[in-house]
Amino acid sequence: MRTHRRLFLWSAALALGLAMMLSVFASQPSLAARTHRRVWVEFRIGARSAVEKALQAAGARFHYRFDRLNAFVVTVPENALQGLRQNPNVVDIEDDVPRYLFAQPAQAAPAVLQQTTTQTVPYGIDMVQARDVWDADRDGVVDPGAPTGAGITVCIIDTGLYVDHEDFVGVPILGGYSQVGEPWQEDGAGHGTHVAGTIAAANNSVGVVGVSPGEVSLYIVKVFNNQGQWTLASDLVDAIYRCADAGANIVSMSLGGSLRNGKEERAFNDLYNQGILFVAAAGNDGTTDYSYPASYDAVISVAAVDSTGTVADFSQKNDQVELAAPGVDVLSTVPWIETNEVTVDGVTYSAHHIENAARGTASGPLVDGGLCDSVGNWSGAVVLCERGTITFYEKVSNVESGGGVAALIYNNEPGNFYGTLGDGNSSNIIALSLSQEDGQYLVANKLGFIADVTSSLTKPASGYEAWSGTSMATPHVSGVAALVWSAYPSLTNADIRAALDATAKDLGDPGRDPAYGYGLVQAYDALQYLAGSGGGGDTGGALNVTVATDKSIYTNRETVTITVTVTDDTGAAVEGATVDITITTANGNQWAGSGTTDANGQAVFTYRVNANRDGYGTYTVEATASKAGYTSGSGSTTFTVE
Repeated sequence: MRTHRRLFLWSAALALGLAMMLSVFASQPSLAARTHRRVWVEFRIGARSAVEKALQAAGARFHYRFDRLNAFVVTVPENALQGLRQNPNVVDIEDDVPRYLFAQPAQAAPAVLQQTTTQTVPYGIDMVQARDVWDADRDGVVDPGAPTGAGITVCIIDTGLYVDHEDFVGVPILGGYSQVGEPWQEDGAGHGTHVAGTIAAANNSVGVVGVSPGEVSLYIVKVFNNQGQWTLASDLVDAIYRCADAGANIVSMSLGGSLRNGKEERAFNDLYNQGILFVAAAGNDGTTDYSYPASYDAVISVAAVDSTGTVADFSQKNDQVELAAPGVDVLSTVPWIETNEVTVDGVTYSAHHIENAARGTASGPLVDGGLCDSVGNWSGAVVLCERGTITFYEKVSNVESGGGVAALIYNNEPGNFYGTLGDGNSSNIIALSLSQEDGQYLVANKLGFIADVTSSLTKPASGYEAWSGTSMATPHVSGVAALVWSAYPSLTNADIRAALDATAKDLGDPGRDPAYGYGLVQAYDALQYLAGSGGGGDTGGALNVTVATDKSIYTNRETVTITVTVTDDTGAAVEGATVDITITTANGNQWAGSGTTDANGQAVFTYRVNANRDGYGTYTVEATASKAGYTSGSGSTTFTVE
């Protein structure tokens, strides 16, 4: 008796989480409509206490006090904002903006492993050359002395981690923190566990293996709850500070939002300048829009490609995209085992659970309900319903009212889909979705046969599923960075970043482009590059750095254009060097930025003068340039604000 099983990516449980996220996003009131607003309030140096008292008097509810940024994050009455803006001790007020998870369902894929007795190597592991680094002979055993990520800590900011998963046994998990009132060791949404598996799933006899074969250290910060509900920029800033305090070398963020936040950007710049490497998802809208934090200069923005190296339709495409990595149908760890299937005449068909419908098992003769747009005489039957005309809830309700024991809604276009009964709706019968192909075949050939229907979800449990999104691409880059850095632990974050950029496999248009950035991240090639340069030594010579402003004297509110030029010992322009600048203002405030030199060896920065905040007098600009294969160089200049 033959068995036919079509497997699709994306569990109904995660679809439920995303649906809840989307409903939260859709219902979020506009900023203008709120009677209270959550904002960042930056205070003048030395005025912390005065501003705190002013906020208290305004009825503010305090969320964070970020002394490193001279800022509070508070919720205040809308009508208090104008007065606060006029307070001479308040430098700036800006909205606290949302951040979301970046994963999405794909159309169809070989998808679900349950518990396994053999280990599968996801396609992305070899695409990024991970096994070329630690299992060159492909015998399943880590090669003696090979870099494995050991000694490097990756901080994952996400939905938590199911630490009892079978593929994290032996993985060094250093601890974690939760912002959401749920344990960081718990992951109801599954997103963080999926990300962690790509980075660090153990090289054992079950499940999958990560880019680092179970040896990179993990620290977890849970910023999304078990439904994957959106978080805010201030929560992300708190999270990256916690990563830094935990000793993280790399911070992996499969999240983002469309709105920039200046304080958030400054926090990333500061920690990048202190040596942390940030990696974030480019975004899943398939547009040229920027997503943050990925589009800050201090962060590596990661695009998603499929198994052929083709950029995913959903992946953002803009000039901040820096690297690409596998992000379509990526098989990794999840904290549940889900089964949704229909067996008819010895053949099993994979299905999706319709959100909010009942789970369990049911059995009955298969009947054709057409569109199920009215109640039929379906007592004890499993009813096939074609998608269309009315809602899923109406179809399932009609089947239930007609005595059906299960509703199978098949698509009206090729492939399967993910459906919901809608918020507040439910059913007492199982409801599953089928592909158009399977549904039409059953209607044409199997009516009257007994259909056995199963919909079950066991959680927590050690399961495996393939998901898509720039969320799935990001941990590939984080894992590769850990592998490379573990081989050269004395290098800086800028050195590792430069090596990954320089050795990425060029895809799409020649050179860096908006879809792929520098190209597909390559672990082995990055190691060879560093080995050839003496591990970041001086075989390329020293970098020469000159810093210039477009003029020498400025007035308040003018914009300063700063050009940093990087050359080698021969005077030739150096492209792809990482440039970090710090502006020390007349009153001692510091502002930082980061960029990459172009083909002319130049990185250009702008700074808007705010003398009320930063003072009148001399400002100093210091720049440091680094690139793997060269000795870092620095330069400086000054300008005056009158």
